[in-house]
Amino acid sequence: MLEKKIEFLVSKEYLSFAKKDKRLLPEPIKFNIPDWFKNLKHGVRDRTVKGCFPFLDAITSGYLLKMPVDYYFEHNVLDEGKRTTTYSSSLSDYRLHIFNDVNLNKSGFEKHLTKQLGKHCPLVHKNLDLTIHKIMNPWIIKTPPGYSCLFVPPLNNTDDRFSIISGIVDTDKFENEINFPFIINGDKYPALKTTLLLGTPYVQVIPFKRDNWKMSLNSIEYEKNQLNKADYFLKKIVNRYKSNWWSKKSWK
Repeated sequence: MLEKKIEFLVSKEYLSFAKKDKRLLPEPIKFNIPDWFKNLKHGVRDRTVKGCFPFLDAITSGYLLKMPVDYYFEHNVLDEGKRTTTYSSSLSDYRLHIFNDVNLNKSGFEKHLTKQLGKHCPLVHKNLDLTIHKIMNPWIIKTPPGYSCLFVPPLNNTDDRFSIISGIVDTDKFENEINFPFIINGDKYPALKTTLLLGTPYVQVIPFKRDNWKMSLNSIEYEKNQLNKADYFLKKIVNRYKSNWWSKKSWK
């Protein structure tokens, strides 16, 4: 199968700097399978999600962007005096010079007012009605003609402190850095003081081909023995989906 190419573009100065610290480089997300998943056991008598290939495809499809700075934030909505979230980052003078050339201001973030989403948006409520901050990404992402990218928090492995707001960008046409608004997990953390360390995974990049689709609704009839046979295969035979229906994907 012919391979498609996705490019991550940045200035020569930043690329030289990032190659000295691999945590700054985008990479196939398959290289970041979480330890909790790796440590699961799976077999005929001990069946776990490790044997679920739809789950595996979700966590290994596409590419990964990681935090370009140490990113500190603090809030406490239980204390009205600290309701505004405090943010700061750890850019040294040298790194600040490099980042300023590519898309990072002194703090490494920008922000959106909650009114831009409206008072009924569930994202606003999850973010505890606080200002929505935005991670400044230094990379321009380029895909072949007709291909876009879906940007989501790492699937099935989202950081429980925060998550980006998902979006789709037509990366074959848009030739600029893509920045990522994010919300805190206010359901779990009404008060939080934490640092998102440089290299923390924060967005999964999944390229896809744009097509026009039209849905239809139709009925289908199965004979009872067909249903019983399918049920047997799915429930009794380990890796049945993998051996009969799954297609291997390649992300390099």
